[in-house]
Amino acid sequence: MIRIAINGFGRIGKNFLRVLMSDKSARESIELVAINVGPGILDSVACAVKYDSLMGTFVGEVHQDNDVLVVTPGNFSGSVTTGNTGDDVCRIQLFAERDPEKLPWKSLKVDWVVECSGHFTSRDGAQKHLQAGAQAVLISAPAKGEDINIIPGVNDAAFKKELHKIVSLGSCTTNAFMPMLKVLNDAFSLEHAVMTTIHAYTNTQVLLDVDGEDARRSRAAALNIIPTSTGAQKMLESVLPELAGRVQAVALRVPVAKVSLIDLTVMTKKTLTRQTINSAFLQAARGQMKNIVSVTNEPLVSTDFGGNSHSVIIDSLLTDVCGDRVGKVFGWYDNEWGYSVRLKDFLLRVC
Repeated sequence: MIRIAINGFGRIGKNFLRVLMSDKSARESIELVAINVGPGILDSVACAVKYDSLMGTFVGEVHQDNDVLVVTPGNFSGSVTTGNTGDDVCRIQLFAERDPEKLPWKSLKVDWVVECSGHFTSRDGAQKHLQAGAQAVLISAPAKGEDINIIPGVNDAAFKKELHKIVSLGSCTTNAFMPMLKVLNDAFSLEHAVMTTIHAYTNTQVLLDVDGEDARRSRAAALNIIPTSTGAQKMLESVLPELAGRVQAVALRVPVAKVSLIDLTVMTKKTLTRQTINSAFLQAARGQMKNIVSVTNEPLVSTDFGGNSHSVIIDSLLTDVCGDRVGKVFGWYDNEWGYSVRLKDFLLRVC
């Protein structure tokens, strides 16, 4: 059993809480003892847990006893509760502290802090949790100065518990993108790759146009297709170093609230066909990347993948080739729920 705390209660913090509440077997190994909402308002936490515009209503019982969140998990299916048959009660201490160094991680005997605020992603920032008494930090975003980057399904074996105390699990996009690269590189030996993530808007964007430094990111998220940058290729040096310098990536933020899509074009050293590409992903989904990669052959759209727990779901109907060494592959991913499941999986692995 490990004791964990969540720092930051935005989209990933809330999704991660629901992921834990949906998995009774995980709660036998992971005890959530605290949530720090930072500058948030403590009185609204129970409401934020129970009601969510994207995940729906939490059917399990939720209430607050002053600064303690009391949750009786229901019976989940994906990210949507389907009944209330849970009989275990989780009591979670709540804090609204802006400075992580002032949090009582030592007295609470916190093993891992899941850093979901987006504000403490540098080494100096993450170390504040260690100075407060936590044993290790799992950052739910790309980081700077971390001990190691881990992308589940790609380089899990690189993690060493005794050495790595500040761990970044990358982003939702890197968790979708890098398994795709690994499968294709292992099967066909990549020469070059270009990726576009067609990405749902996020809380870093704006509801209406504002005056900002980034002319495009300053435009209304729900009304525009917004080209922007992505740091997805920057992790290659540490996760897939053999592909460093041979991959480019860009993002298009689009007017959907969740579920994103990777559009990946590759040039390979070995010949390929639609059939061999899809076969490579099917083999991975049944083998070393089970629960990370999935493959669909149905004509689906973005909302059909909401609540999917895989890092990426390959759309085999869209796989295509140009000649015998250029291929195109599309992969869907729930950029909130799927990534939050990876956080849980990592913690189960280090228990």
